[in-house]
Amino acid sequence: MIPESFIQDLLARVDVVDIVGRYVQLRKGGANLLGLCPFHNEKSPSFTVSPTKQFYHCFGCGAHGSAITFLMEHTGASFPEAVRTLAGSVGMTVPEENRSPRQQQESARRKAEESRHTQVLDAAQAHYLKQLRASPAAIRYLKQRGLTGEIAAHFGLGWSGTDRHGLSHVFPSYEDPVLVESGLVIESEDGRRYDRFRERIMFPIRNARGSLIGFGGRIIGKGEPKYLNSPETPLFSKGHELYGLWEARQAIRQEGQVIVVEGYMDVVGLAQQGIANAVATLGTATTPDHVKKLLRTSDKVIFSFDGDGAGRRAAWRALQACLPVLRDDIAIRFLFLPSEHDPDSYVRELGSEAFRACLGDAVALSRFLLDELASRHNMDEAEGRASCLHEAKPLLASIPECALRVQIEREMAKLVQLTPEEMAQVLAQQPAKPFAPASRPGEAAPAAGQGASQDVGPPDIGYDFGGHDFHDIPAEESDYADYGHFPSQDGEPAGAGAARPARQEWKGKSDWKGKGDWKGGKGNWKGRRDNDVGGFEGRRTMPSLAKRLLGLLLAHPELVDSMGDQQLEVIDHGPHLGLVRDLIMLAQSSGARHVGALLEAADPDSDLATVLKGLRADILSQEDLPDPQTEWDDALRRIEFDAAKSEMAKLAASGLTTEEGRKRYLELSSRMTVLKGAGIR
Repeated sequence: MIPESFIQDLLARVDVVDIVGRYVQLRKGGANLLGLCPFHNEKSPSFTVSPTKQFYHCFGCGAHGSAITFLMEHTGASFPEAVRTLAGSVGMTVPEENRSPRQQQESARRKAEESRHTQVLDAAQAHYLKQLRASPAAIRYLKQRGLTGEIAAHFGLGWSGTDRHGLSHVFPSYEDPVLVESGLVIESEDGRRYDRFRERIMFPIRNARGSLIGFGGRIIGKGEPKYLNSPETPLFSKGHELYGLWEARQAIRQEGQVIVVEGYMDVVGLAQQGIANAVATLGTATTPDHVKKLLRTSDKVIFSFDGDGAGRRAAWRALQACLPVLRDDIAIRFLFLPSEHDPDSYVRELGSEAFRACLGDAVALSRFLLDELASRHNMDEAEGRASCLHEAKPLLASIPECALRVQIEREMAKLVQLTPEEMAQVLAQQPAKPFAPASRPGEAAPAAGQGASQDVGPPDIGYDFGGHDFHDIPAEESDYADYGHFPSQDGEPAGAGAARPARQEWKGKSDWKGKGDWKGGKGNWKGRRDNDVGGFEGRRTMPSLAKRLLGLLLAHPELVDSMGDQQLEVIDHGPHLGLVRDLIMLAQSSGARHVGALLEAADPDSDLATVLKGLRADILSQEDLPDPQTEWDDALRRIEFDAAKSEMAKLAASGLTTEEGRKRYLELSSRMTVLKGAGIR
């Protein structure tokens, strides 16, 4: 963690006028400087910068902050990145004294790995651009889609070529492991390698800072999948990224809203017609992390989906992801186009003004929520209204306390013919647990061959890690697919209707003989655990201690190397820590360390794979701890303390009638005294 004293010293040395002036044209206006606000569209300046108070403020949109805040909001930099950028500009060095040499070494290793991945992706992008210029077929396809060279250059569109080993001409060592880790090359079981992307228009995917993190590819001939994304890598996680966000950042500020569509071509096609404030999810359902990222760019979000069944299902999943982050100062709406159109085809056929008119008719989130619920029940009968309210309760419970929630609850009361007082009484009688976003309530997932995608997500788990919902892979993903399918045991796509593998019993430490006896492999280990001591079952809230341990292991993989049987035994005694044990076993057996490599090694059907996907972006963005080993040891002592306390309570309840029981009680009491001496209470 960067010391607060350093932050204050840094802000005292930098001049906010100089920092803001690099991006905004400022002019003198009394004691302050004035300019057009970079955070919203305005014709007369309401954006001021105070040289004396060293902050900026916009009287139009309320943007306010210091030089650090400005860099974060305007460039998309994280807090540590903004601090390091400013520190470098004035010759200061961010202090590292609170970090151990091992931690500094691990941090440097991780940064070097990310830098190497970025270099590899940039080299591939240069290759794809060169290939496009030399491919009449690819250029013809883009022209047929109504795209000009200017818009293709703006989004950096390329062409993968048709050679299975095209990248071997780019990278001298085609056997470099980084090519596989970065998702550019696939290595088959027999060791042979080939390019992941072939015969595809290439869409570079950039993060909020404009750095290349992955690719999407659209096939131009026959073949499946139509769309292919990069796999999970140290840089890329589709559940946290939005295509086109970097390219659309200025247009979003100017328009005052962001449009969310379903495909790459929708984003590019809308931009071609002058609607440049659109972004797309990367072939997956909208996640709460997507929504949070969208709301950081604009307080008005419009989801635009096809009007067919698949579009409405996608919209319902997006609504579920929005509920936990609703506030009174934001507006989220839903636009449904005619079933025969997607945004790209609609704007090409009817023009941009027609599409803008549709945006004005988008349905408010509250209206969509109430109408969808009412459509699945007979609201003319008491039973239907009661069933509707029963279905609505967990959705309402997931909305934070705010005026909007009160308004929606009152509208729901009218819908089910209750007074507000009666509605409040019903909700208070049996408080519902917040809803875990899943498939659209009341409808079955499509059967294989009836609209189900080839690329289906992990089992229907729905973990909640402090507001992050990892039920982000729907049973249907349109025609997008990523590397690696999630097959059922019989080899068919494991959609929501597919049978899950039989749940394995977890019997504690005696079932595990050490890392030499565990073979690993995607077919041998599912990693699903019962909700017992040392276990964890889906559709539960991940305990904070389990999350803490998983986060420590993923952020500091060197901890795995020093793990012994004694520590594993302690973990076995902790409730809900089966996934922590699973991660240790996987890391020790496979040799994988970073999250992307662990995902490749884990069984895609396992709970662990689902959790890794959800945790990945948080791990990459978190600050390094000064002493992760101390954090780990402290957590294990807490587990041991709680387990001893629980066992002592059980022994006391039994009356301590046996000599063995009394002896065990004294042993536990002595151990708890030692743990208390170490600061555990």
